[in-house]
Amino acid sequence: MNATDHFDTVIDSDDVESTPIGDLEELLIGALLWAHPAAAKQVTEHMCRDDFAIPLYRELFEVIAGLVTEGAPHSTPMVAARLERDGRLGGHAGQRLKAALVAAATVGADGGAVGHYARAVASAAYRRSFHDAGLAIAEAAQTLPESDLFEHMVTLGRRQRAATKRLAALRAAGL
Repeated sequence: MNATDHFDTVIDSDDVESTPIGDLEELLIGALLWAHPAAAKQVTEHMCRDDFAIPLYRELFEVIAGLVTEGAPHSTPMVAARLERDGRLGGHAGQRLKAALVAAATVGADGGAVGHYARAVASAAYRRSFHDAGLAIAEAAQTLPESDLFEHMVTLGRRQRAATKRLAALRAAGL
């Protein structure tokens, strides 16, 4: 393998979605890589890994959030260094992760707009959570004993209420 081989790696279609939501997640990761540390800290304090539908961006977010929490630089080379240090850049999975990092870093995201991207990604995650809750209720209707149905729905409702409060907190933070 020569030094340029990693740039030839193609991200598999199973790794990312070619949708506006996938694009938003890539833009958010790109913006975080370029964002001022204070803005990156605010975003990573209000968002979580489950806000990302695409596993590669979820993984990159976790690394960036970890660096930000440590007070370490969170630029592309530092994210790559952390991934390498943790042994996560080897093999096919590592190549895909590297390619996703390079794609996010070069997508043209504005670090100053990181809050806008964060709100859009969080909003999409919020809607996705309602879709998932609906599927869970439909599955429960077919598989759970009648005595468990209401409590299952209450549990899902509490989860959705927590998601509503988290989204409101993100917006109240000025993101």
